[in-house]
Amino acid sequence: MEKPNLEISNPEGIYDPRSHGYSHLVSVQAESLLVFVAGQGGSRMDGLLSTDFRTQLSIVFENIALALKSKGLTMANIAKLTTLVVDYDEEKHHILIEESTKIWPDLKFPVNTLIPVQRLALNGMLIEIDATAIG
Repeated sequence: MEKPNLEISNPEGIYDPRSHGYSHLVSVQAESLLVFVAGQGGSRMDGLLSTDFRTQLSIVFENIALALKSKGLTMANIAKLTTLVVDYDEEKHHILIEESTKIWPDLKFPVNTLIPVQRLALNGMLIEIDATAIG
């Protein structure tokens, strides 16, 4: 699905963030549908959390995709992410970039604010991401 009314760019004069898995700017036409997805954790319906960061991240993205699908949207419709990571380090940073590049291989990443945190809502939760999408 094409990103309707969604223009992603990286203005000149600001470093190119694509190697870090995000973009600086998303512009949206005012008449678009806005969809806000609450912070998603790394568990499925069973509530079980893997101890593996990449596994939790994959499930987070699956959960976001399922939420968007309920409104007829895909990951391509995401304009903004907020990413919370427990015990953030370079390894987790690289995993985030690798997994994001699988979803957005054209490197037109959503705007993303990454926030290292001490803990999240549930014991064992390693990552939580919320999303704003445009339809």
